[in-house]
Amino acid sequence: QVQLVESGGGLVHTGGSLRLSCTASGFTLDAYAIGWFRQAPGEERDGISCISSNGAGKYYTDSVKGRFTISRDYDKNTIFLQIDSLKPEDTAVYYCATGKVYCPTNWYDGYEYNYWGQGTQVTVSS
Repeated sequence: QVQLVESGGGLVHTGGSLRLSCTASGFTLDAYAIGWFRQAPGEERDGISCISSNGAGKYYTDSVKGRFTISRDYDKNTIFLQIDSLKPEDTAVYYCATGKVYCPTNWYDGYEYNYWGQGTQVTVSS
């Protein structure tokens, strides 16, 4: 059974940084694209980034470009999301998801992914 696990969330001040991690138990992520999503209270889930299986394709939603960086470490079977210059509006539960080799055209659409983690909370105080 595929299980994704996110970690690295926390409470930070505006302008701070966090590095989120997404790993899997009993499953190798090497051959899969990974998407990151977030959902703030009372809002819809939004796709924020995707990295292809070979790491060459990286995509970001406009609101995080220049502040978020997605990467992957094959030795650690882990995908990272470095989030810098955090703003209060970045407060949300962050999820990773997978299911395809390449980031799909609609990589920001959660319906493109089959497997999800339980999420990690990021809270940014003003």
